[in-house]
Amino acid sequence: MERKIILSADSTCDLGDILKEKYSVNYYPFHIILGDQQYKDGVDVTPEDLYSVYREKKILPKTAAIGVGEYIAYFKDWVQQGYDVIHLNLGSALSAAYQNCCIAAKELGHVYPINSCNLSTGIGLLVMEAAERIAKGMPAPEIQKEINALVPYSHASFILDTLEFMHAGGRCSMVTALGANLLHLKPCIEVNNQNGGSMGVGKKYRGTLDKVLVQYTKDKLQGRGDLKLDRAFITHSGISQERIDLVKQTVQEYADFKEVYVTRASCTISSHCGPNTLGVLFMTK
Repeated sequence: MERKIILSADSTCDLGDILKEKYSVNYYPFHIILGDQQYKDGVDVTPEDLYSVYREKKILPKTAAIGVGEYIAYFKDWVQQGYDVIHLNLGSALSAAYQNCCIAAKELGHVYPINSCNLSTGIGLLVMEAAERIAKGMPAPEIQKEINALVPYSHASFILDTLEFMHAGGRCSMVTALGANLLHLKPCIEVNNQNGGSMGVGKKYRGTLDKVLVQYTKDKLQGRGDLKLDRAFITHSGISQERIDLVKQTVQEYADFKEVYVTRASCTISSHCGPNTLGVLFMTK
């Protein structure tokens, strides 16, 4: 008799409450450190809280990975009740969470970690693929194998409106930030899903954010014959509804996705990119 399966993910998968409930996904929150206080991502702190504190006090949030002991405590009851657990982690190039999860899994057994090599709904797309396989009755080891094979086909990128948060966190120099602002440059941050989820700067766009978002979306989707058209995500860190609608309209012009979901990025993701960041995330065949 096959063991029943629990589907779980780090809070950084950014699926939102509706999809989280629909696909029966359990989250474990990353740690958000704000000054001398520590919070749980999405539990007792929101991205707007982070932005408010930064604007008022110039305190930049820091993030911390989920520890081995936390994962053990989180998974233990399920394993003892006879469940297998599929858990999708933030990319290993971005955090120690996957490594810590593997250590916990080895100690407990019946836990199947997956290195998403991604972030945000780049993870979420893989979570939904796992949920569909659970619904079909596929055993956990086979699901783990199939989702690992899909990792290179989940694509994530984002447009940054400002480098202020990255500069404040020591992630770019003042000269770079000032130059980008003076030239009205909006960099595209690309996730390398074949290198643990490391991030790099792709195309640098110039102009207003509205103009850039349209061109970015077009660049990502136009002429691609390899798109998996089940679903795509528009994920943002806090942006106007008008801009979301603009991007969604552009997505629909260039790709016939059955579903285009809009979700809000978690505190972990938002703390590194700041407000008005938006990405179009999708899978290929």
